[in-house]
Order: sequence, then structure tokens, then C-alpha cells
Amino acid sequence: MKSLHPSWPPDRQIVIGMLHLPALAGAPLAKLGLQQIRDAILRDAETLAAGGVHGLMMENFGDVPFFPGAVPVHVVAQMTALACAVRAATDLPLGINVLRNDGRAALAIAHAAGADFIRVNVLCGARVADQGLIQGIAHDLRRDQVLLGATNVKIFADVDVKHSAPLAERPLEDEVADVVERGRADAVVVSGAGTGKATDPAKAERVKRAAPETPVFIGSGITPETIAQFRDSADGFIVGTALKQNGTATNPVELTLVRALLAVLS
Repeated sequence: MKSLHPSWPPDRQIVIGMLHLPALAGAPLAKLGLQQIRDAILRDAETLAAGGVHGLMMENFGDVPFFPGAVPVHVVAQMTALACAVRAATDLPLGINVLRNDGRAALAIAHAAGADFIRVNVLCGARVADQGLIQGIAHDLRRDQVLLGATNVKIFADVDVKHSAPLAERPLEDEVADVVERGRADAVVVSGAGTGKATDPAKAERVKRAAPETPVFIGSGITPETIAQFRDSADGFIVGTALKQNGTATNPVELTLVRALLAVLS
């Protein structure tokens, strides 16, 4: 299996804790200033680290409705500043996701802030989402990596991504093959229908069989009760909702919930 980070042993399942940013300046739901957002996200990062997660993933979760492609430059600037603050506060591997599908901005932010990986919802192909048609960006993203000298930044790519539907039905195995072999993804993310929604264990098993040498991460619906279902099909988990107070994605991270989830893997 590919090595994604030196601190992640290949024989251990990895937990990446989500840093859900509140709405940034310019978004319809924006209420907080950048310093307030910074303070909140650093508290969450500190709590996740104290709870024992192996990495962090920051995304502009509060910026609904999301842009289907490139986000405005002020979003990139704010996320870069916040990513630099997180990077200075913790040594945990850090990932960036710019919703809905601005992987090029995510890469630029990661490169500037010294982050380790990015998540791209639609790396190859096309999907229908609430933003309309979302199209793959692998051709641009991989060239950006070369241009920036950022080939060390790993790409986590979704297959059959949540909050979307295919333009036409294709076997899941074909989608995985395109993302890994043509999009050159470093890891594959498989999730349920939406944020916090359970991922089908059978779907995860199909993805793992289709890409046995590529790390597979579960991207939604993981709880202490469900995580054991993926003991043989997942190399890691991206967890947000289950670690938040009252199971609400926009609430702060709760230390007892983080520790409870990590205890299941110990």
C-alpha cells in the first residue's frame, strides 16, 4: 500500500478529524470575523490532537451555497491564513478541502501553508450536484503540482461522492480505476449519501477490492458503533459529525467523543 505520510504506519487504521470552518467573509451565512474563526478552529484542532487523531482536514464547510468550481480569491486568502495558523499550532498532518470542487485552490493553499494532502470531490468524470454539473479537474491539478513543485502533497479523491449523482450509471469498479489509474489519486474516499450519513460497508469492500494497493478512507457516517464494520475494507477514516457536540457538524469538537472513537481502534 502507498505510504501517505511518514507518521502513519501502514499497519494501522488512521483517523483524520475534520476542522469545519464557519462561513467565511463574503459567504451568505458569515457572522464571525477571521480572528474569531481562527480561535474556534484552533480550539477544535487542539481538542482533536488531545483526543489522539492522526491528522486534520480543514474545509470551508460553512460557505453554503458552494461554488461549483473556482472559489473567489478572498476565500483562498482566508483559508490560507487559517491553514497557516493550524500548521503553526500542531505537527499533525494537515489536509485541505475547498468545496465544492476547487482542488486547484486546495493545492495552492496546502503548498503555501505546508499542508500534507488535499481532498477532491470530483477528480475524474462528472457528477450532478446541488451546484449543477461538477466536472473532473485531474488534468489541471496534476499540472499545477508540477508547476508549484508540490508533488509531495497527496491527493485524496472521492468516488461516487456524497451529495451528488452520476450523469450515467457506471460500475463502481470502473470509477475507482479511472480515479486511481488516470487521475493518479494517492488515496480514495468512499462515503454515504451526505454529511454524517452512513457509508455502506459493502460499497467500501468493492472499492478496496478494485484498488487493493491504494489507501481507502471512509468519508462519512463513522461512529464508535460503526467503525468495526470497516476493519478489513478501510485504511482510514475522515470523521467530523460524530466528534461534535450533540452530533451536529457546526458545533465544537468534544474531547470525550474523540477519545471514545479512538479507543475502539486501540
